[in-house]
Amino acid sequence: MSAFLQYLITGLGVGCAFALVGSGIVVVYRVTRVVNFAQGAFAVIAAMTVSSLLGSGVPHGVAEALAVLLAGLVGLVVGLIAIGKPGTSPQSALIVTLGVAVFAYAVEILVWGDQPRSFAGLSGSATVFGARIQRHYLLIIAASALVFAGLAVLFARTDIGRALTAAAANPYAARIVGINVTRMGLLSFVIGGALGGLAGVLVTPVQQIAFDSDLVLVVSGFAAAILGNLTRPAATLLGGLLLGVAQAMVAGYLSTAYQSEVALLLMLVALIVQAARRPMIQEETA
Repeated sequence: MSAFLQYLITGLGVGCAFALVGSGIVVVYRVTRVVNFAQGAFAVIAAMTVSSLLGSGVPHGVAEALAVLLAGLVGLVVGLIAIGKPGTSPQSALIVTLGVAVFAYAVEILVWGDQPRSFAGLSGSATVFGARIQRHYLLIIAASALVFAGLAVLFARTDIGRALTAAAANPYAARIVGINVTRMGLLSFVIGGALGGLAGVLVTPVQQIAFDSDLVLVVSGFAAAILGNLTRPAATLLGGLLLGVAQAMVAGYLSTAYQSEVALLLMLVALIVQAARRPMIQEETA
């Protein structure tokens, strides 16, 4: 029973990181209809930045905050490249983000090398119903809960959130009432970059990050976003938690070699279910 609880809580912690990456994908897609394949690079850049800052003597907290801010800035740059030119289609912007993700490999190797990195997180462990859990996993869960609560408040109760929602729902009508849709799209890339950066900062103390770790993160985050239909942050959170727990159980009871296959399988199942539901919904609305 203690082993099950340990796998469950560690899975929830890792699942929160997947959900943060996935929610960044969702925020960008909701506003711009662009699937941002560079989302995993934000996490890697932030994680590597924290490693360098801590090595230079910058204290914890400050290093993590600066790394998340840098990831948001990188998100802005990606947004300018992807959607900054008027008339760029979502399909073209998707290809651009894929190219940026590949280019990020070269930059990361040039700056930080090809060896995986990690850094110390919240030390110590806690006993939860007889299971020994690293405190850092509890920190990931708590921080993610605050972030998702903040996202809910942002979209539901602030003018910026309403503008983002309006730009996503009807860009033409949003322009009529004076909302700069391109600016909202760039803001969504900033938010997505910060969310991806936060995921990298939180997960690196428990999982080493290398230049190619963005692939695992973006696949897992995309799987969580697919479970949320690419539009619902709350469902993306649930999808990320489900994915994290499933991977932890597979790793604990079977082998870590099958973890990536779990993400791909869940993504495939979600796509099949959504494809099957779409004709039913169309029949009901006809």
